[in-house]
Amino acid sequence: MPAGPPESESHRIVSALYGAFARGDVPGFLAHLDPRIRWNEAEGFPYSDGNPYVGPAAIVAGVFARIAADWEGFRVVVGEIVGGDEVVTMLGRYQAKHARTGRALDAQCAHTWWLRGLRVVRFQQMVDTAAVARALE
Repeated sequence: MPAGPPESESHRIVSALYGAFARGDVPGFLAHLDPRIRWNEAEGFPYSDGNPYVGPAAIVAGVFARIAADWEGFRVVVGEIVGGDEVVTMLGRYQAKHARTGRALDAQCAHTWWLRGLRVVRFQQMVDTAAVARALE
């Protein structure tokens, strides 16, 4: 079977981001972000109240710390990474259990990453917010 097209540097960076997130390697994750990154959570998602998060410290406090407090076993299941050199999208799922309700989350998600050079300068989350709301009820 012939090999597919070679993986771009942007695809490798985005894959490394998900690997660092899965390992809980926050410094490794943040190393790929531009200091002025603009990060947006999906409208209707619980953490969209801080949109846009500007800079890594805002993302850690406004998104990652809240995920750690609100969800047990939160993970991003990476399905496919598509796109070009400057814009890459990950299609996947969120899986977790809500800490307060005990309800399971298994929601479709997509993340779009904009890169300049070897750094992420912008992020946009898309997620099935109805599935998230059911886990919060």
